[in-house]
Amino acid sequence: MKPEGKVTALLPWLFQAHLLGRARRRRPALEDPELVVDAPALEPDPALVDMAASMVSGDVVPVDAVTATSAEDAEALSERQPANEELPLGQAGGGDGHAALISQAFIDALSTGLFDPKWYQATYGLRFATQREAFDDYLRKSRFAPVNPSPRFDSETYHRMYMDVFHAQQSPLQHYLLHGRSEGRQHAPATVRWHPRQIVTSSVVLGEAASTLKVALCLHVFYADFLDRFAEAIARFPIEVDVFLTLAAAEHEEKAQAAFAEHPRVRALHTRVVPNRGRNFGPMLVEFGPQLGEYDLLCHLHSKKSLYSGKEQTQWAEYLIEYLLRDVSVITRLLNAFAEDESLGLYYPTTFWMMPAWVNHQTMNKGFMQTWQRELGLGPIPDFLSYPAGGMFWARPQALRGVIDRGWAYDDFPPEPLPNDNSMLHALERVLGPLVEHRGYRQLFFYPPTGQFTTDSGYITASYHGRLSNHLASIQAHSYISFDVFDTLVRREYMVADYAKLKLGKQLAEQGRVVSARAFVKLRNEAEASLRQRANFQGDVDIVAIYDEIAERLEVSPAQAQAWMRQEFELDLEMIRPKDEMVELFNHLAASGHVLWVISDTYYTRDQVGLMLRKAGVSAAYRLMVSSAEQARKDNGSLWHKVKQDLAAEGVQRHLHIGDNVVADAQMPGDLGLTTFHILHPRDKWRALGFPEVLVGDEALDEGEILKWGRLISEVGRNPFIGE
Repeated sequence: MKPEGKVTALLPWLFQAHLLGRARRRRPALEDPELVVDAPALEPDPALVDMAASMVSGDVVPVDAVTATSAEDAEALSERQPANEELPLGQAGGGDGHAALISQAFIDALSTGLFDPKWYQATYGLRFATQREAFDDYLRKSRFAPVNPSPRFDSETYHRMYMDVFHAQQSPLQHYLLHGRSEGRQHAPATVRWHPRQIVTSSVVLGEAASTLKVALCLHVFYADFLDRFAEAIARFPIEVDVFLTLAAAEHEEKAQAAFAEHPRVRALHTRVVPNRGRNFGPMLVEFGPQLGEYDLLCHLHSKKSLYSGKEQTQWAEYLIEYLLRDVSVITRLLNAFAEDESLGLYYPTTFWMMPAWVNHQTMNKGFMQTWQRELGLGPIPDFLSYPAGGMFWARPQALRGVIDRGWAYDDFPPEPLPNDNSMLHALERVLGPLVEHRGYRQLFFYPPTGQFTTDSGYITASYHGRLSNHLASIQAHSYISFDVFDTLVRREYMVADYAKLKLGKQLAEQGRVVSARAFVKLRNEAEASLRQRANFQGDVDIVAIYDEIAERLEVSPAQAQAWMRQEFELDLEMIRPKDEMVELFNHLAASGHVLWVISDTYYTRDQVGLMLRKAGVSAAYRLMVSSAEQARKDNGSLWHKVKQDLAAEGVQRHLHIGDNVVADAQMPGDLGLTTFHILHPRDKWRALGFPEVLVGDEALDEGEILKWGRLISEVGRNPFIGE
């Protein structure tokens, strides 16, 4: 959906993918699926610094001013300043060492206008007694959340440009004032990356209905230091809660009792020591699942750490804890929203801002997702979807029927070690959103940059807004650049990859060779699958071998089958169209001296792919790697291993891959530390724009539906960016 107003894409998605690629190394078999070890810190990209330095303006969406952050704060309101009046300064100086530096930064931030306390509290729905209190709140949150100190400074941009600051878990403005400015680092004005629609507003004073909600706080603790972190997070919780605590080790029990047994916000404490099975979901479902059905709401969190850049990273966990548990204004408004609107079933903040946009995707989990769909009776689930990435959320237990009340045992969950992705637990995390909506409830999200609640799930593709020119400088910063082929450089006129097979099948059916066009497509795809299976899914197959297999199955001569093979290719070639902007980019990069590769998973031969690229207008020189010739594939990582070896052999330091397939073109190379730039597949762009779900299931091989919708989707997807 096209956003209202101006959307400026500050940084390329390739930077996000680069971060995730470094953050998803193979790791020990611990509870945290994001645990990563020994990935180096990223250096700022000079092209990105130049880009930020050239920015002169940006849009900011202020949040309506509010009156208090909790019922207790409302009682003390008379002692605090109204939102439209200046706050007293507060502690401006004094102290020594670190305290003195922070005081210095505070005065500097005010004098330069980079911190605006009045704007800050109004935008984020908060209330402070002094300007210094507001500044300290910004310093704490900006270490892990994309909150801005004023319209003049964008925290997210600074962190993305200077990954050393992010890895050090430092506030961007604090670093800029104390170090970055003198080092010549740049900053950009605050910019809105997404304009949420369907805004949900609720009071920041706890309502009567919300005060009576029966809430279960479900915590799974693998790392013992999170016990104190969770306990401190609910110190100012608006209501009392019952805590259901699962512990990975018996030695955590004493600390758990000390943290929660006498906690003033805890009405009852239930603890269990559990095996390392089922990650964070399994213990909650096995130990407490049926009992949770007695509550109005449940909140599920777990300890979460990542290790990269040589030190412990907790920004993702802090981000989730802040907006699920600790921020009193957010939690009060959340409780009021659930109490006032029974259609709300699931809540979580929008996906952690340092993750690439494609994390809001089924990724490798489609097989397990299909199993969940069957078991829960769900309809089709799109590839891009909204779900609580990180596995932490609020929910109405009845909205999770089919999961929470299933009656689980630990043997129902896969044993450790689990892969980085592609397990029933990764799929369970992703199926929660679709399940809630299937039960007739709505999902609610909190967007920290603007401090707004919304039911708009458009954030999942918001990073794909913009235009190619926003990313050109950073793309050109890489000496070697590789491109995917299908839906990246070329598109099919009617979008459906099997349409050429269907058209050939129609001809063969008219000749009496096959029963129907659809029957031929089935035969053709079964022949391909059979060859892969015989090879134990090693290497790849080519179209010549596929039609040799068809010759045997239909009992025709190999020559006849190869003639059909050429017909399929010619029918497909006839429908090949360029993705004009991407082809222009490719030729431009070649003209400016970049070394270009083209890498594709395909059964077509190298010569056949070359003809398609020539038809699309690719005129530059390039190295072509196709899976059928290389006997290795992108989507299982084997071809990327070869690419990485070849890059190392040539001494290449800066390589970038551009493609549309989340797994093959982003996740797999990212796992190997390669930098990627993911663009939208035409179908994903079609869905992101809010157009109807078409060409799925049987419709995908209905020629009438293909002719009706395929060209429209292909034309919409000609440009991979949204909202240009």
